[in-house]
Amino acid sequence: MTPDKHTERHVSLSHWGAFTATVENGRIVRCTPFSRDPAPSPMLSAIPEMVHSPLRVARPSVREGWREGKPRTGHDAFREVSWDEALDLVAGELTRVRQAHGPTAVFGGSYGWSSAGRVHHARTLVRRFLALGGGFVDQLANYSFGAAQFLLPHILGSFQAVTGRATDWPSVIDNTKLMIAFGGLALKNSQVGSGGVGAHDTETWLRRARAAGVRFVNVSPFKADAPDFLDAEWIPIRPNTDVVLMLGMAQVLLSDGRHDTAFLARYCAGFDRFADYLTGKSDGTPKTPEWAEAICGVPAATIRDLARRSAAMPTFLTATWSLQRAHHGEQPYWALITLAAMLGGIGLPGQGFGFAHGSIHGPGLPRRALPGPEIAPPLNPAKTAIPVARIADMLLDPGGTYAFNGQTLTYPDIRLVYWAGGNPFHHHQDLNRLQRAWQKPETVIVHESWWTPTARHADIVLPATTTLERNDVGGTSRDPFVFAMHKAIAPVGEARNDIDVFAALAGKLGYADAFTEGRDEMDWCRLVYQRLRDGAARQDIELPSFQQFWAEGVVELPPPERDYVLLEEFRQDPEAHRLGTPSGRIEISSATVAGFAYDDAPPHPAWLPPAEWLGAPEAARFPLHLITNQPVRRLHSQTDPGPVSAAGKILGREPIRLNPADAARRGLTDGDIVRVYNARGACLAGVTTDSGLAAGVAIMATGAWFDPVPTGEGLDVHGNPNVLTPDIGTSRLTQGSSAQSTLVEVERFVGTVPPVRAFDPPPLAHAAAAV
Repeated sequence: MTPDKHTERHVSLSHWGAFTATVENGRIVRCTPFSRDPAPSPMLSAIPEMVHSPLRVARPSVREGWREGKPRTGHDAFREVSWDEALDLVAGELTRVRQAHGPTAVFGGSYGWSSAGRVHHARTLVRRFLALGGGFVDQLANYSFGAAQFLLPHILGSFQAVTGRATDWPSVIDNTKLMIAFGGLALKNSQVGSGGVGAHDTETWLRRARAAGVRFVNVSPFKADAPDFLDAEWIPIRPNTDVVLMLGMAQVLLSDGRHDTAFLARYCAGFDRFADYLTGKSDGTPKTPEWAEAICGVPAATIRDLARRSAAMPTFLTATWSLQRAHHGEQPYWALITLAAMLGGIGLPGQGFGFAHGSIHGPGLPRRALPGPEIAPPLNPAKTAIPVARIADMLLDPGGTYAFNGQTLTYPDIRLVYWAGGNPFHHHQDLNRLQRAWQKPETVIVHESWWTPTARHADIVLPATTTLERNDVGGTSRDPFVFAMHKAIAPVGEARNDIDVFAALAGKLGYADAFTEGRDEMDWCRLVYQRLRDGAARQDIELPSFQQFWAEGVVELPPPERDYVLLEEFRQDPEAHRLGTPSGRIEISSATVAGFAYDDAPPHPAWLPPAEWLGAPEAARFPLHLITNQPVRRLHSQTDPGPVSAAGKILGREPIRLNPADAARRGLTDGDIVRVYNARGACLAGVTTDSGLAAGVAIMATGAWFDPVPTGEGLDVHGNPNVLTPDIGTSRLTQGSSAQSTLVEVERFVGTVPPVRAFDPPPLAHAAAAV
């Protein structure tokens, strides 16, 4: 006789969409998209299998060989232990390291994509725990837009142009005639948003813009970076040379006299110095369209035409985050702002510039200027942090000095890494180098829900709950919806909430009250929501009570009363609304940056050849420029073991996209397994050809779980392209990630293809004895 089926439904939120989880007899069986979502993500269907995956970390586990100092290989066996033993080990290690070496021997690692919920946001929690415990070494910025975060304050006085509100799509629809998208407007990127997505409506806004007569230009090596319905003009460009195209356009505006001299005089500083660079007065090389064509591959006639069209009609310039994730990645952002200033439309409806319209869900979507539901971490008493992309440098060079944003700093000597949320063995560059650096700490502690590559490179692994195993509040300042995230099932195995783990550890270390503030999970949920409600009340917006919000599951913020335009107030009154730069204006040339005297970061936008690009000497040996982008079927490395991601692989490997001529030149056809390699390492991939990809360019999505062969040959068999990307800073100014400056070669893989073992749990000992 079949037992009765007990069914429940619970509202929740992920970074790729809101949903209702259906639970049958304690198991998630489906996730139904939010009814208001016009284009829900297929990634939702991966959630049930991931929650109940055999890859879940079931119990606290300790790596065999840790006490003996054996290296972390990613192929080690683990011993399952009780929570009491695990917590004692973690507390003991933190105490030992802090007493012997001080707080700067502890590194707090995390990445913000771990959960759309703000109460159980792992990055916030690990920083809170370590700060209240005496301090730690923190991370500055992120891999997404780290270069922009430290560049833009020198130009605009803050970095809000890349993180805050962008000119609304309604303003573009009503006023823009030409939108030039450097890096494109790929819809796949708008499928995800940090803090969650209520309604995926970027496509809706783009369709409205096209119907309103906005013309689009897609400046990218990849035609599909603009959806077909935009009928976008495609300008295939050599990767990493966008600044050259912008300089060529700027030179045309200057030589034609089409630049807005009045705007430049009133709102900008340092244009004369930049003009001397454009004309060649300062370096002997005029930045003409012919000069630009030789570098970026875009015909001079196209450059002239694009510049003149931009000056003849209301034009909006946008650039994706990916442009600044390259060697000298500061330059295209600075040049884009400068080009927009020369056009004179900054601060006017539908004109000027924006960042991230093609990078993530949210930019340009109308939303009231209210904060998201957030909890800020306390101040870090150690007052020490490194740029996020310099982790391997720090571990490999303790005591070494490095330049950063006008300072000379020293890398701390890290003895213990505490990581909760995120997967550095996905998002860092040159993973073989990171694997060597990862041997340096004495202890690595990780909170994780699954046996990810990072968990397998840890010494102590504490099993963490997933979103559906806890209560939370989700939302972001980029989205008008805030969701109650209801606990749907009991924790899988012995998983615990991160907040409970940290509270227990804080109790062992003597500061539980400071960590919890006397609040339980639901108290924190109420606090987060009440802060949002109080902020709304200050704008005369009444949001429902917490009880009503929790019962109904969602609240929608009212739309803004008028369109938002970036820098509109500054445009209207530049004295009353001075920017935070030394001049109070847009700094086309920066005396501050000039004072740093960095040869890799000049004081105005400039062309600095990257270490690796198709014009570099190294291209003779590795003649393909590899672009690594956000995948279609997962968020970074999240849900990679699930069915949605698996459906996009070729014989279990990540695809590599090639131009048909490049594939034919190497004797390759669709479906072939190839070795993609350079001097840093190699990975296997499956070939797919695409005539909409510029010749000499290859594309691989990031996020395939790192799966190196155990023999130490530097070969990843699964297709993680970050074994190939260089681990160098964008410049001494910002020290961002240079992932997009990568040259490779591709060849057919000969021999027996090694199996993918990334989704096999590690050997586990004493599972039956765990309590």
